[in-house]
Amino acid sequence: MSELIYLNNAATSWPKPPGVAEAVSEALKAPPGAMRRGGIEDFDVFDEARRLIAPLMGISRPSQIALGPNATWALNLAIFGLELKAGDSVLSTKAEHNSVLRPLYALEKRGVKAVYLDTDETGRVSPRDWERALEEYRPKLSVFTHASNVTGAANDAAALTRAAKAAGSLVLVDASQTLGWLPLEAERWGADMLAFTGHKYLLGPQGTGGLWVKEGLLLEPRLKGGTGIMSDLAEMPEEMPLRLEAGTGNEPSFYGLCAALKWAAENPRDIKRDGALLERLTEGLKAAGAQVIEPVGERTPVVSFTLPGVSAAEAGFMLHESCGIVCRTGLHCAPKIFECLKVRQTVRFSLSRFTTESEIEEAIAAVEAVRG
Repeated sequence: MSELIYLNNAATSWPKPPGVAEAVSEALKAPPGAMRRGGIEDFDVFDEARRLIAPLMGISRPSQIALGPNATWALNLAIFGLELKAGDSVLSTKAEHNSVLRPLYALEKRGVKAVYLDTDETGRVSPRDWERALEEYRPKLSVFTHASNVTGAANDAAALTRAAKAAGSLVLVDASQTLGWLPLEAERWGADMLAFTGHKYLLGPQGTGGLWVKEGLLLEPRLKGGTGIMSDLAEMPEEMPLRLEAGTGNEPSFYGLCAALKWAAENPRDIKRDGALLERLTEGLKAAGAQVIEPVGERTPVVSFTLPGVSAAEAGFMLHESCGIVCRTGLHCAPKIFECLKVRQTVRFSLSRFTTESEIEEAIAAVEAVRG
C-alpha cells in the first residue's frame, strides 16, 4: 500500500485521460482566442465543448448550453434566474447538495417556500411521494439530483420530471454526479434545465461546467458584462448562450475538457467491468465489518459506509495516513440526506474507469485493518 489509491472521484476525477494536461498546457502557450475577444476566430473551443457534450445530455441544440466554471455556478444561475417571488413554492429533496440547498435557503429568506422530500434509506426519492408533494404544493420549480453524491442512488429522472411537468412546474435536474457515467435524456424527460460539471465523470479539469436551458425559457442573467459581440446593447442579449456567458471563459480548461470528451468517445466505458468492481468493493467492505449503504438499481460508482466503533473522520484519517487511500468523509456537502439514511456521517469511496482490481482489494484490506 505504498502508492496513492485515489477513491474520491465523486468529488473530482483523477487521474485524467491521456492528452488532457497537454491540451491545457498547449492552450496556455498559444495566443488566446476566447469568443472572438482575442481576435482569433478559426476555432472556438467553447462551441466544440458544447458540440461534444450535447449528445451525452440528450439534447439537440448545443447552443442552449451556457458554459461556466462549475455546476454550482449553473445551479445558482438556474435557481435565481427564474426570479421566484414570495409565496412561490419550490419542491426539492433531502438528497440535494449545498449548491441547491443554500440558494433555496436564500430564497426562503425572501418568502419563497422550499419543500424537501424525504428519500428512502439508500438516498432515492419515491416517485409516488414526489407526485403527492407536487399535488399538495404546486411548485413553480422542482429541482432534484439525478443521483445522490452520498450513496450513488440514481433517481428516476423521467418519472420525476414527467410528474412535475404535469403539475405545471418547471424542472431543474442536477446531473453533476451522472453526466459521463449514466445515460442522460434531458429532452425526452421533458426537463427545462440541466446543470453539470466537467471535472467529475466527464474526466475534465476543474473550472468547467455548465447549464442547459430549454429553448424558449429566458432566464434573467445573474452575471452581466462583456459578451465579445453585441456590445451596443445595454442589457445582456437574449440569444443563447451569450445571455448567460458574461465575461471571459476558462479557455485552457475547456481545451482540456474537449480532450477528455474525445478520449472518452474513443474509449467507451467497460460497463460490465465497472459493475463487477463496484460489487466486489461492496461485498468486500461488508465482509470487513463495514455497514454499507446499498442502493438497488441504477447507480453511480459510489460506496458509502460506516465502521462500528470508528467515526467517519477517524476512519478517513487512518485510511489516508496509514494506507495511502484518498476518500471522502463527513456530510459530503449534502447534510439533509443523513436524516433519511439514519447515520450521522459516512466514509465514501468513489471509483472511476481508471480504478483497478488491485486497488479495490487494497482498499478492502485497509478497511479491515482499520476495523481491527
